[in-house]
Parts: sequence; C-alpha cells; structure tokens
Amino acid sequence: MRRDRMKISTELLQELLEEDGNHALNTRVLEKLFDEVPDIAFFVKNIEGKYISVSSSLVARHGCSSREELIGRRPSDICSGPFGEVPANQDQKVLQSGRSLINQLELQWLRPNQPCWCLTTKLPLRDSEGNIIGLVGISKDLRDPVPLNEIPGEIALALDDFRKHCDESISPSKLAERAKMPLSRFARLVKRVYGLTPSQFITHTRIQRASRLLLESELTVAEIAVDCGFSDHSAFSRAFKNLIGLTPSEYREESGRG
Repeated sequence: MRRDRMKISTELLQELLEEDGNHALNTRVLEKLFDEVPDIAFFVKNIEGKYISVSSSLVARHGCSSREELIGRRPSDICSGPFGEVPANQDQKVLQSGRSLINQLELQWLRPNQPCWCLTTKLPLRDSEGNIIGLVGISKDLRDPVPLNEIPGEIALALDDFRKHCDESISPSKLAERAKMPLSRFARLVKRVYGLTPSQFITHTRIQRASRLLLESELTVAEIAVDCGFSDHSAFSRAFKNLIGLTPSEYREESGRG
C-alpha cells in the first residue's frame, strides 16, 4: 500500500504565517511539522535570499549534517554552478516582483551526485505595511515513482505506453483519449497520483529520459533530442535548460561525461 502523503496547499502555508513581521514562532512550528514529511523540503529566507529556517529534509538534500550549515547562506553559497544559481535567481525574482512561484517543475542536485526532480513553490512574505521582507517555500521530491498497480488501469496503460514511446508527438488531450476518459477527469487523476499536470508529466518524462541518456549513453545531443520526442536540437536544448538551468551538453560535462 502506498504510504499516505501530507498534502499542504500554498494557501494554507500562507495562512499559517503571520503578517506582522514576527515569524519566529510560526516558522519553528512549521519546521517541526515538515521534519515529519521527508519528501517535502521547507524553507524561509530573508530579503537577501539567505536561509533563516529550514527543514531537516533540506539539510539532507544539500548533504549537510545540521541546520546551522545552511542558516545565513544562499543556495549559490552551497551549490556551485547553475544548481545553486538557478534557485538563487528564482528567489530574487520573487523578492523583487512580489509574484509567487507555484509548482515549478525542476531538477535539483542532491549531494553528492544525484539528480532529483522536484515541484517547488515560493511565496513572498510581507510585513504589516505590505513590504516584502523575505519568502517562504516548499519543494516536493518526486523521487518515489508510483507503482503501476496503484494507478487506475486505463491511466496506467496510457502513461506506461507513453514512457515506452516518448519520442512520439503527444498532448494531454491525446493521453486522456488513450486513457478513455475526459481530459478534465484525466488531469485530476494525474495530479492526484503524481502531483503533476498532464503537460508537466509529459515534460518530466521526456527530460527524465534525456537526462538518463546523457549520463548513460554515447548518443549525441541531437540523437537524444529525437529519441525523447523533441522536434529538433534547439527545442530540446531550450526545454532542458528551462527546467535544469543547464544545456544538455553542460549537464553532461557537469556530471563528468563531457
């Protein structure tokens, strides 16, 4: 039986945080709460994008032994290259614009050398006068695949077939058609099972296969693009960099395969 997962909406997360600028009690409580949910990393950062509160799962994700190793540091101070720069740049956009980042599908790097897909949400924190004073966020690991026998039969067959043939042209509506159900119901079930929209699932499947081929095969980047269903080398490179922060070639080099 698949273990139950705590589902925490961004609206609830926002409500749990006070708006008077004094977040100490709430963040400590949330820190303890998320310590009990190992597949969700929780963090609070100040206006400079530096950690002021983190869950134990985020400590483990960075390969550290204590929270103190993260407090007062930015992601770019901890992870070298794009895997530190991408989340730091995200933070600055949220802090400067005041716009939330909701369920961003991205690839992060677990220490020492393990890629991990995540869904990341970041919300700006404001004081009583409405000034942005920091941000709060959660990042859900997508490391644990859901066994096919725990997914409704029609969806399981449709998604498994796509995984085996992700080089073909596909859309959410076509996947729903293969699953023999309306798109709206299909989308709700995929979201419930995987935490992803159908479009995110398609992208995740293709980029996941591509990242594996970049590490494990001798195929060229252009050959991998075709194998994973991208129209051309440029489209593949754009999609890959949007999610991972690296081009396919840079990813291969960072991983020691270049």
